[in-house]
Amino acid sequence: MLTTQEANQAEENIRFGRVLLFSEGSERFGGNRTLMRELLGGKGAGLAEMTAAGVNVPPGMTILTSQCREYYKDGGKLPAALLDEAKEQLKRIEERLDRKLGCTQKPLLLSVRSGAKFSMPGMMDTILNLGMNDDTVEAMAVLTGNARFAWDSYRRFIQMYSNVVLDLSKDRFEDILYDKKESLRVTNDTDLTAANLKDLVSEYKAFVKRERKIDFPQNTDDQLKGAIEAVFKSWNNNRAIYYRNLSKIDHNIGTAVTVQAMVFGNFDNDSATGVCFTRNPSTGERVLYGEYLINAQGEDVVAGIRTPEKISDMAKTMPVVYKELEETALRLEKHYKDMQDIEFTIQQGELFLLQTRTGKRTAAAAIKVAVDMAAEGIINKQTALTRVEPVQLNQLLLPSFDPQAKEAARREGRLLATGLNASPGAAIGHIIFEPDEAEKVAVEHSKKVILVRVETCPDDIHGIVPARGVVTSRGGMTSHAAVVARGMGKPCVAGCEDFRVDLDREEVHVKDQVLRKGDVISIDGSTGEIFSGAIATHEPKLSPEFQTLLTWADETRLLRVRTNADTPEDAQRARDFGAEGIGLCRTEHMFMSQDRLPAVQEMIMAGSVTEREHALAKLLPMQREDFIGIFEAMNELPVTIRLLDPPLHEFLPKYEDLIEEVAILKTKGVTGEELRSRELLLDKVHQLKESNPMMGLRGCRLGLMYPEINRMQVQAIFEAAIAVQKKGLTVYPEIMIPLIGHVNELKLARIMLEATAKEVMEREGVTIEYKFGTMIEIPRACVTANEIAEYAEFFSFGTNDLTQMTFGYSRDDAEGKFLQKYLEGITWNNQTTKVLQHNPFEVLDQSGVGKLMKLAVEYGLQTRPDLKLGICGEHGGEPSSIAFAHQLGLSYVSCSPYRVPLARLAAAQATISVEEKDK
Repeated sequence: MLTTQEANQAEENIRFGRVLLFSEGSERFGGNRTLMRELLGGKGAGLAEMTAAGVNVPPGMTILTSQCREYYKDGGKLPAALLDEAKEQLKRIEERLDRKLGCTQKPLLLSVRSGAKFSMPGMMDTILNLGMNDDTVEAMAVLTGNARFAWDSYRRFIQMYSNVVLDLSKDRFEDILYDKKESLRVTNDTDLTAANLKDLVSEYKAFVKRERKIDFPQNTDDQLKGAIEAVFKSWNNNRAIYYRNLSKIDHNIGTAVTVQAMVFGNFDNDSATGVCFTRNPSTGERVLYGEYLINAQGEDVVAGIRTPEKISDMAKTMPVVYKELEETALRLEKHYKDMQDIEFTIQQGELFLLQTRTGKRTAAAAIKVAVDMAAEGIINKQTALTRVEPVQLNQLLLPSFDPQAKEAARREGRLLATGLNASPGAAIGHIIFEPDEAEKVAVEHSKKVILVRVETCPDDIHGIVPARGVVTSRGGMTSHAAVVARGMGKPCVAGCEDFRVDLDREEVHVKDQVLRKGDVISIDGSTGEIFSGAIATHEPKLSPEFQTLLTWADETRLLRVRTNADTPEDAQRARDFGAEGIGLCRTEHMFMSQDRLPAVQEMIMAGSVTEREHALAKLLPMQREDFIGIFEAMNELPVTIRLLDPPLHEFLPKYEDLIEEVAILKTKGVTGEELRSRELLLDKVHQLKESNPMMGLRGCRLGLMYPEINRMQVQAIFEAAIAVQKKGLTVYPEIMIPLIGHVNELKLARIMLEATAKEVMEREGVTIEYKFGTMIEIPRACVTANEIAEYAEFFSFGTNDLTQMTFGYSRDDAEGKFLQKYLEGITWNNQTTKVLQHNPFEVLDQSGVGKLMKLAVEYGLQTRPDLKLGICGEHGGEPSSIAFAHQLGLSYVSCSPYRVPLARLAAAQATISVEEKDK
């Protein structure tokens, strides 16, 4: 009997088939773009849509993603009916073109490519010129009257097929090619004659025979089967798995396979291949942006083997084709209502499109494209808001090089070279040449690194991810390094030919200088410049489009956005970014500065209330000045101040360090006050030492045991508020009592502290509008929120501690010892199962922690309908957690200053998402 999954698969095979022609894909799915992407993959869906829209696309077929899933379910065997169905569909393509795969008179050549639902550039495998063998190469030479083209296509096919299907290193073939050019004393691939290429094919085949003990496959049906299976296999190659983990793509969706009739950019000098974006992917400017190569195939462009020409140059070299490309780009943008990334081939002056997909872009470009397209009437404002990933905004809020410092570096002769400005931004780091070492140095030793390569390939991704930036000596604006770096928001300088990279010696020769591993360089991906040494950075300036998009976000969102800020500088910065108040001001951070620690330690060491109050009197004016600065920065906006939260031992030296220090003093014979003071401190630290400090004497418990500490803080808050109000400004202090687990803790704390607040206001004759509330961070507080709300005018969810308490994880221990393995998966019996899909300290656990929050919201509002609700943990700046906060009906989220723009946009997207579901 069939399982439910098998039954669903069988039904899908009957309904859609296993293989669809490009010409029938759009009609079969009724124009349902989402379903097309799921079953045809992004590439197959795009080709079907372009074909239906009348774009000149070489005919082909797509093997559905369901077949990849079946392949893995059956232990790596191709579905029995797949090849038969593929051959039947191929016959229809052959009839249309009057060519046939393997035919020795009119041979058909094919490309075989991957194409998952989500774009994974370069992560899986491609084979071009499939169908070439010892007979068809001769037929192609006669048919085209171009023997050089035929043999060039054959040698390319042998190299790609051997690499992808036979698992032979492509570098070995490149070495044979290099040696051939050296022996003939020629520089470029195009300098090789037909006879030279024929010899090269023989050398390639001999190499395959030597390494794999088989002849290179001549049967074209076997070639097609091998290629299809290789694409399926590439779904689970290391780089594809790594990329999916990085991009949070489901490992079970599988890839489609597109099989397409070849067109040839390497046919002659009226032929070319290229990649272009319908707008500049770095800036968003409305102009064709990309590269092309005359007399070449697509792999030459994306692999960076030859440095291509700018697409704008085509207006001079191929003006008719360029005009057609412009018109097609405009038509595709209007059809897809988004910027497109187009792969094209020109064969003897005729333009063919091989792929279109939504173009990856920098944060700056994403914003400009979204705003401009709304202004052009292509999309509306709500769509524009959904076109920008909130996390992209962080790219625009990071430092760039200070112009004066950069100009000074130029005058000092520190400009080493200028390459292509492939991905904008500034980065400083130590030169590292190998991806493995880049990962080790950056991750394990926490050093800033710049990955320097001749060119990058998909296998290098693990070294690109931790690097601050990337430099390549070959390749162009659409090379692998450029595309990946742009997608990750990392600076990249590509095609820097003055950088002569010697990977064996781990050196770079540039001009008359030699740079070695570990040397520091600064790269500017916006200009393509590379400097020796470090250059000072400065704060970014945001574009008008950035402000426009966030204005639209503010008009749309329901959630307010506050910031977590402990200093006037952070408060002002957050306000400049659009914060609507402070959701968390952590007073303990004010105690940590070196000039205050002596007074803090004196307070801790006090043996009586009187001694403690004497020490607190020294801290009072410091706290008051802190709050004055913050209140002034936040004029007319609410400021939530959390009273002292951590245990007192955090302000003292570590117990182990003190034991060692006292032992050393005794060994040296030190006596008197110096030894006595350290011994007293050691005794105090020992007294305060706890088995589990997170659950010990901290938060409200500390305030109840030592009420004079929190009373001093409340006094400072209200004295500061009164001082600022007397200047004509408006203040709204909100005092937050942390770590409440029982209603009586809050009841007692509020009675004590509100008395202090009233004393200060009566003494000064000034009334301040204020609120008392609590941070909800203990599970018991969530389930008794109806009781706690009697004494709290606001709840602020401290999701960091609430997550720790709910999971029973100590964050520091968990992340260092087992959490990463939970995320990667536990392997048993050759099966790997993830314990967690996301790090719960980064992405809110909605099914566990979220349920507790939901209870707290419902119970709290039952008691106090006007209860203000917020979130102030790190989740307040994470998009999916912000969406959840919107669903719960919270009043606001609070996050770090640099995440405020992100939160504003994410809050707007949450509103739009709910509105769309309600339609």
